[in-house]
Amino acid sequence: MSITYGAAGSGRTATSARHVSSFFKRYWHAFAQWRSRERLRADLCDLSDRELMDIGTTRGEIDYVASNQWRDPRGIRSLE
Repeated sequence: MSITYGAAGSGRTATSARHVSSFFKRYWHAFAQWRSRERLRADLCDLSDRELMDIGTTRGEIDYVASNQWRDPRGIRSLE
């Protein structure tokens, strides 16, 4: 059995390496986002009820706020 490598074979290797690299980048980005949400959730859980009231949220909204950091849980938009 003989195997011949040519220009087409090396292109295939570069493409598959790009796919593997892309997969790990997406995985790392998703992992970093998950860690950010968990860190925020832990920080909010450490606050007292009074401190949560000061920032305008409740204990029941902590999971929502951590998962939807870009959205206000009360639907109020800032005027910035």
